[in-house]
Amino acid sequence: MPIYRFIFFSAKHRFAHASNLLPRFGSSKRIQSCGYTKSAKNNYYKKPTGHPVVNVETQASHSSGAYFIPPILLGFGGLLAFLHYNDERRAVKIGKDSYTGSDTAVAPIIGGPFTLVNSENQIVNEQDFLGNWVLLYFGYTSSPDIGPDQVRIMAKVIDTLAKKNLKVLPVFVTIDPQRDTPAQLRAYLKEFDPRIVGLGGPVSAVRQMAQEYRVYFKKVEEEGDDYLVESSHSMYLIDPKMKVVRCFGVEYNAEQLSKEILKELKKHQVNA
Repeated sequence: MPIYRFIFFSAKHRFAHASNLLPRFGSSKRIQSCGYTKSAKNNYYKKPTGHPVVNVETQASHSSGAYFIPPILLGFGGLLAFLHYNDERRAVKIGKDSYTGSDTAVAPIIGGPFTLVNSENQIVNEQDFLGNWVLLYFGYTSSPDIGPDQVRIMAKVIDTLAKKNLKVLPVFVTIDPQRDTPAQLRAYLKEFDPRIVGLGGPVSAVRQMAQEYRVYFKKVEEEGDDYLVESSHSMYLIDPKMKVVRCFGVEYNAEQLSKEILKELKKHQVNA
């Protein structure tokens, strides 16, 4: 359970408890208390024989805090309710799976519209990929180790699927558009597989797409003007309606990834 939901339910419980206390303070004008009084004569403590009465003004000053707690809790609860609503807004209830007809759970929204530039220096958007199964990877051409390994895995997976007459379009989105020009992307991806589509463009457009797909990346300064880019190195399998079906981490090798993608294609009734 998200932490703010836990705080929300805790605050709700406290608010109910405070509300139950209000009738006690509102209807009573006298408060009985048990305590000890000091005898001036004998200088020792003894229990009073009666029940001392607290002044109404004193009682009111102590109970006034109870009247101010609910507005505070309401304001705090309203903030938590807004956060809860925002979280629910970022989730989509799919209901019945459009392929299998089975019930599916609420899943977070991953993906969204984008407008980038491909390696042929042409403007493209998500509409251009409709009707295709897509294997999407976010990386950069200057990556020293993990990046090339992931692109190599992508190329092997595409070959494996092609041998089974299954077409999945490989797409590489750079997270370093300042250095990865269309020409640089084209030359880099050609070394692995010319079928891989390279996408780049303005920094703001790349950042927006990365946020839509919940991709983490951060520039790490090196000596001189050089730098590296830390990233989550995730791959996404996207269906022909541009909806993310699965997300794969770096723990998958080419063989494992091919098997998992085949499972998903079979689940969605894609025949070889």
